[in-house]
Amino acid sequence: MSKTVSAHGGRLKAAPLDPTVRALGVVSLLNDLSSEVAVRTLPLFLANVLGVRTSIIGLIEGLAESTATLLKLVSGHLSDRIGKKKALALWGYALSNLTKPFLYFASSWTVVLLVRFLDRVGKGVRSAPRDALIADVTLPENRGRAFGFNKAMDKAGGFIGLLLAAGVLYLTERHAVALTWESYQWLVLLAVVPGLAAVAILAKWVEERPAAPVKMSARLLWSEMGGRFWAFIGVLTLFTLGNSSDAFLMLRAQTLGLSLVEIFLLVALFNLVISVTSTKGGALSDSFGRRGLIVAGWLIYAAIYFGLAYASSEWHMWVLYAGYGLYYGAFQGASSALVADMVPQHLRGTGYGIFNAALGVAAFPASLIAGILWDGYGPAAPFLFGGVLSLVAVVGLLMLPAGKVTSKQ
Repeated sequence: MSKTVSAHGGRLKAAPLDPTVRALGVVSLLNDLSSEVAVRTLPLFLANVLGVRTSIIGLIEGLAESTATLLKLVSGHLSDRIGKKKALALWGYALSNLTKPFLYFASSWTVVLLVRFLDRVGKGVRSAPRDALIADVTLPENRGRAFGFNKAMDKAGGFIGLLLAAGVLYLTERHAVALTWESYQWLVLLAVVPGLAAVAILAKWVEERPAAPVKMSARLLWSEMGGRFWAFIGVLTLFTLGNSSDAFLMLRAQTLGLSLVEIFLLVALFNLVISVTSTKGGALSDSFGRRGLIVAGWLIYAAIYFGLAYASSEWHMWVLYAGYGLYYGAFQGASSALVADMVPQHLRGTGYGIFNAALGVAAFPASLIAGILWDGYGPAAPFLFGGVLSLVAVVGLLMLPAGKVTSKQ
């Protein structure tokens, strides 16, 4: 990490995070608070209220995530070409948070699919420019900490949102196992204000460094990114094929008899673990290397997914969900920082577009496969599949050649 000398006793301290990084952290907190309340509960709404089959839920989740794939790639490259990352990020956050309220009126899975589509369009537009904004204002030796902080704030918002949602469900349904339409409508209303506040804070307090527009051919783009970056993207895509939507974890919890309130508290615990560990995990990647932290995260993921396959008691889910949070804490900051390490400064938006696209392009088949495996072979099947693929991805990542952090700022 970047260090400064204290005026009191000469002790070394970590350099403070840039105000833009902190403002984006608050935006992530409020946006995820809103999303966890309104969007995280959609699988339960689809299954419990609308009676949708698990394979259809997998289709919706996979299609929704893959919708963002091309947009992440396009918006990241566009942010480099026009040199305006904040405007694209603002547009993306606004679209997501202006469409969520329509879930209040959803009466069929096709309406849910439409709203999820628009929400993911917003995510696709904002993700790469936002990550590039963070990288642009952060020194290489502090990038892991900066990205870890953003993820920590994101999940802190999720933790708060889920506690609020659990409170609403406790007051409206007590110990019910199935979600009702009326309770879900209350959750949607709860999500509106923090989502709009996130948009306002981004518009007022986030600043970007001016950048000259970039023009280049696809051939030159491919060569400038470098083989190591593309190899990492390939391994990441392989891992993500086994990383189905977290909706399946919530459905798995229901199969073990957890009530709605317990499921919300369970996911809140998951978010709390990520919030507590992400900044530290990102900082460790600054000191000890990105690849080692990612490998650790994927090994934790494999262990958790194998555990989910064979879980047989409610307490198993509490332990496994907490462990699942450790995977995110180790992986998120390190992987995002690794992208900035690998690509030139003038292509960061494009690099994050490709990185996020790799996650998205595999999301649709991952969730669709998981839904088919669940319906055809039982709840254990998708988790066994994900655990095996994560171990294969670990081998692939360890085979990547070592590389130095780029010196470009």
